Amino acid sequence: QVQLVESGGGLVQPGGSLRLSCAASGSIFSINYMDWYRQAPGKERELVATISNGGSTNYADSVKGRFTISRDNAKNTVYLQMNSLKPEDTAVFYCRYRDPHGTYWGQGTHVTVSS
Repeated sequence: QVQLVESGGGLVQPGGSLRLSCAASGSIFSINYMDWYRQAPGKERELVATISNGGSTNYADSVKGRFTISRDNAKNTVYLQMNSLKPEDTAVFYCRYRDPHGTYWGQGTHVTVSS
């Protein structure tokens, strides 16, 4: 089992920044991927960014150039630095951990971009 705890959400004005964190604990496998998803009100959950244990990253087109995913393997923690936030970024952000043995989700953290 793997447990995920997200933090860092909140209310921010358009153009502002936030950094989300997701700490994993439990049976962490050396080869794994950690992802950030988001779900806006009335919409389906969508993949925002992915990072492998080796540091390879991928981003949704809607966040390229504005969001940066990173990780600290020693702390089993993944981060999402979000800059130039827009009202359409408002969503619940979820962390996901996956390895050959299973997939696990965090509880989500709310991000609201509004003036």
